[in-house]
Amino acid sequence: MSGVRSVTILGSGPAGLTAAIYAGRANLQPLCVEGVQPGGQLTITTDVENYPGFPDGVMGPELMIQFRKQAERFGTQFLHAQLIKVDLSKRPFTLYFEGGKVEQTETLIVATGASAKWLNIPSEKPYMGKGVSSCATCDGFFFRNQDIAVVGGGDTAMEEATFLTRFAKSVKVIHRRDSLRASKIMQEKAMKNPKISFIWDSAIEEVYGDKSVSGVKIKNLKTGKVEDLAVTGVFVAIGHQPNTTPFVGSLNMNETGYLWVEPGTTKTNIPGVFAAGDVADPHYRQAVTAAGTGCMAAIDAERFLEHT
Repeated sequence: MSGVRSVTILGSGPAGLTAAIYAGRANLQPLCVEGVQPGGQLTITTDVENYPGFPDGVMGPELMIQFRKQAERFGTQFLHAQLIKVDLSKRPFTLYFEGGKVEQTETLIVATGASAKWLNIPSEKPYMGKGVSSCATCDGFFFRNQDIAVVGGGDTAMEEATFLTRFAKSVKVIHRRDSLRASKIMQEKAMKNPKISFIWDSAIEEVYGDKSVSGVKIKNLKTGKVEDLAVTGVFVAIGHQPNTTPFVGSLNMNETGYLWVEPGTTKTNIPGVFAAGDVADPHYRQAVTAAGTGCMAAIDAERFLEHT
């Protein structure tokens, strides 16, 4: 075990790396733990057109490489490890990683993100960023005047479907049941939209295409019949799972596992522990908002250290 760190950041997406840049510039020598997906969700995104400062767009992985270089420039150390458990009962906090590595830290910034729930069919992964997406706000613009599908029946799916009608020619909502789980107001909004239609009691069995998506095979779960649907985009909107398992029992979270923070700050219920990015944000889930809260978390941690 190395000496006690001033700041340790869990996660290396936009929130974690922005926190690292700010903490590094404050001479706090932060440790950034990269986790299982270094760079976060943007590493499985192709074109990013809505991050300020890139008028021609930027590839998601390239953007995260630039973030990382900037954090390194200000003295951030990186650890590629998977967190197993934490002891937040006293300071310094203790972090336990796979392989037996242990770190202690005076402050902790949790920026572990949230993972989109996917369909988990073999043909899905090859088309991620090539027609398969979990973010309409990020990728809807690329599907102007095209036929696309949205999978899901909750509020997220209805929001995504409605948003996508701004660009798409048509939006087919594919749902496993014969009724929606979405709130009544969201259902009515989607049902009234002339561009949206519904395929009930159905699930996608296969995504196919040449270099990008050209269609899906849909199975009716009641009859077993499989049919082809020609679409160029598939938006999976069955929810996100915040990566908060190691913090159950120590950090306050909502019913779906998103970390609670004091409004207007990144402070959790434990002094010295801060949360930034998608792990504490069930609403926006954008790279730019994650980066913003990463900045806030680093400043909150710096001020906490000054006064303890």
